[in-house]
Amino acid sequence: MSEEDSLGGSSKNADVLSAPIFGLSRHRLAVDGDGVTTLVAFHGCPLRCRYCLNDVCHDPRSVRRRVTPRQLVDELAIDNIYFLATGGGVCFGGGEPLLHSAFIEAFAKTRPPEWKITVETSLNVPITAVERVNPYIDHYIVDIKDCNPEIYRGYTDGDVSVALANLRWLLSHKGMIGKLTVRLPHIPDYNSPTDVDRSRATLAEMGVVDFDEFHYQKEKRRQ
Repeated sequence: MSEEDSLGGSSKNADVLSAPIFGLSRHRLAVDGDGVTTLVAFHGCPLRCRYCLNDVCHDPRSVRRRVTPRQLVDELAIDNIYFLATGGGVCFGGGEPLLHSAFIEAFAKTRPPEWKITVETSLNVPITAVERVNPYIDHYIVDIKDCNPEIYRGYTDGDVSVALANLRWLLSHKGMIGKLTVRLPHIPDYNSPTDVDRSRATLAEMGVVDFDEFHYQKEKRRQ
């Protein structure tokens, strides 16, 4: 068996597509899914969150490089033994990884099938992007911000109805409940504990059972 075959075969798009990344972090544990993971941060995002942790994703100068799916598989293969031993794999974040759904699909078809794939996403993307990657995703970490349309728009400049519609679509699929973690941040100056409770109740009614509720630590405010 060749090294290429041992690393998951081929995809016709694996050597053609490319995507911009601004960060790659290895040997992460218990923060991006099961086992040891590598976080791949894509450039670009449809939202403009006021306290964005990675606001460099909007700056073209922050693009570290462009990679093809096969190049990324080859680069991440250095940690293959850790992924296999711990049930880990790759977490795509950013920025918004689902803006690069074709890349993720090609990567998924090329990587060793044992590598788990997690995405950290706002779900504020066209439904076609979600439909494209869904067959390959082992876990979604959805950063919903807040379900109140005015709070969401005030904080992100985006429309929460897009994210909620995509979340409903995911939850309509059998077995999806166990593959979803929804993040609900307490955001200084934007939502209150009562707002967070209301969002949690709305999402629970939709079928969400796994929540990650936490507090933002405000250091600076983007204008």
